Amino acid sequence: MRKLVIIIIISLSIISCNDTTVFDTYKPISKAQWHKDSIVSFTFNPVDTLSKNNVYINIRNNNDYPYSNLFLIVDIHFPDNNTVVDTLEYEMTDAQGKFLGSGFTDIKENKLEYKTNVAFPTKGTYTFSIQHAMRKSGEVNGITLLDGITDVGLQIEKITKNGN
Repeated sequence: MRKLVIIIIISLSIISCNDTTVFDTYKPISKAQWHKDSIVSFTFNPVDTLSKNNVYINIRNNNDYPYSNLFLIVDIHFPDNNTVVDTLEYEMTDAQGKFLGSGFTDIKENKLEYKTNVAFPTKGTYTFSIQHAMRKSGEVNGITLLDGITDVGLQIEKITKNGN
């Protein structure tokens, strides 16, 4: 059943692609359990170093995800060896506990805004690394295995003149 759902999601993604998407890739999380030391990395080699872009982190979760939010540590390693590190928090449910995101099955897809109106001015390889930073309230150590995250993705969209 899960494979059918993945095939449907991939098919819909391909059909819905447009010419503003310059990068769109997902990586699966083994057994939908994201280990705290597991870093999901994406490499991007921009062709256009002038255009502005929006960068999104895409998260797919199932009903086993036990929290209303998600903390991530994201870093971008630039071709000139500079690095930017961000700690981010995203809401995963509404006030009633219903999962946010799109999807017709128990898999929900969340397109989370990461960076807006950014250019990639230096030619070369940019590496985006994403790691979960979830902790139980009042505890110092992170959650070792974060249940319910099935895939982590990165999407970069070129901003067009009409703002999309």
